[in-house]
Amino acid sequence: MRKIKLPDTIKMVITDFDGVMTDNCVYIGEDFTMSRKLNFKDIMGLSLLKKNDIKIAIVSGEKNSAIDLLARKFLIEEVHQDIRIKINVLQSIVEKYSLTQNEYVYIGDDVNDSDCLNYAKYKITVPHAPDKIKKLKGIQITKNDGGNGAFREVADLSLIHISEPTRHAQIS
Repeated sequence: MRKIKLPDTIKMVITDFDGVMTDNCVYIGEDFTMSRKLNFKDIMGLSLLKKNDIKIAIVSGEKNSAIDLLARKFLIEEVHQDIRIKINVLQSIVEKYSLTQNEYVYIGDDVNDSDCLNYAKYKITVPHAPDKIKKLKGIQITKNDGGNGAFREVADLSLIHISEPTRHAQIS
């Protein structure tokens, strides 16, 4: 497996949520409530990006309270939930922030991310993604699974050009 490479020009990490920030599972309680498991490595990845002025966008096909909580905690401005056709949202984000192809990375894990992954120059998926996604031209695959450090892996690579003391800030 090759090591993921990103340019030192990344200004925004744009990501799907379920399957990237989570283990792609939904847990259903006796009272029919749904919940998801998050990994603190990935949460720290959000914190590190934010503290180092790299913008974050979440574009999710589902709506859930975990995204709302993270958006509030880390003041993530670009949060788009319950989105069936994600490419329009991605294009509007890229336009809004005047991002070049070398200034953002898109992370997605399934067929509803394929248009966005094809659109982005820097595209990353996770090991448990379907073969159709893993075979996209130019796709890079994390070592870690979604919900188990995959997002943190991309966050760390996005911060590689930033000095060490700044990169190791604590979660606020």
